[in-house]
Amino acid sequence: MPHGHSHGGSSHAPDAHSSHGHSSPSGHGAHHHHGPAHYDRSFALGALLNIGFVVVEAIYGLLANSTALLADAGHNLSDVMGLLLAWGAAWLGRRIPKGRYTYGFGNASILASLSNAMILLIAVGAILLEAANRLAAPEPVGETTVMAVAVVGIVINAWTAWLFMGGQKQDINLRGAYLHMAADAAVSLGVVVAALAIRFTGWLWLDPATSIVIALVIIAGTWGLLRDSVRLAMNGVPDGIDRMGVEGYLAGLPGVAAVHDLHIWPISTTETALTAHLVRPGMLQDDALLQEISSVLKDRFGIGHATIQVEHDGSCCRLAPADVV
Repeated sequence: MPHGHSHGGSSHAPDAHSSHGHSSPSGHGAHHHHGPAHYDRSFALGALLNIGFVVVEAIYGLLANSTALLADAGHNLSDVMGLLLAWGAAWLGRRIPKGRYTYGFGNASILASLSNAMILLIAVGAILLEAANRLAAPEPVGETTVMAVAVVGIVINAWTAWLFMGGQKQDINLRGAYLHMAADAAVSLGVVVAALAIRFTGWLWLDPATSIVIALVIIAGTWGLLRDSVRLAMNGVPDGIDRMGVEGYLAGLPGVAAVHDLHIWPISTTETALTAHLVRPGMLQDDALLQEISSVLKDRFGIGHATIQVEHDGSCCRLAPADVV
């Protein structure tokens, strides 16, 4: 994250700060909406429903001797943990900045999405281990019980996914919740199909084989979340932000001879910040231009928190070289 810098010998105009409304008419505001603030009820309902279902699924998974049900119960438990993490992060993100946390607590949402992805991958390892053991020694399964419980799972997971559908395009936290619940609904459907196949064929290996398919579905759904979460945690430019386009826009402003120390990074899963130094030799302070820059960065590029530093002589800035951070 960029730090404050002093630059001997250079003249600086006041910083330009954009407001924190984060909608982007151009479609680039993928990380700039306060989606989680409006999803407390969805988090609460989703968590409660899935906690209850995990208990029921685990009990009947043991009674039916089904690794597919137990695997899905473990997956649903990790989803509950993920929902609670995302909910807690959304709450923290709404707290005002104070003390040492001058950017507030929005980064908690990034940490929550990263933790969520890691929890899911750990759950996958446990599922694959148990499935491998059952493939080596298949055991009878209570098909009717498995199907009944899985049907309930389809309903609960599909409805929970629907709760987050409206916000999943704006926030990686909500996207994680949505994808996991939607995948769970599909997985529960797979469990129903496997139970039917076992009833008609008697192939007991289908139950652990279904567990393996469940694990692969989880990996496929989690990999993108993990990749995006790691990039945000490393202060990478968020998806939907055109870095080269931003640099080109700033470089093409009237009187700008050079742009350096350009940084674009997430301060939460819904907000993006930017700092940049503009070299404008011989130009007077232009507050109107700074306000225009802030507006364009927000409306065209979806960057809601911009700080622009203007210099008359870029050679005096120790941060001018591209390899200096």
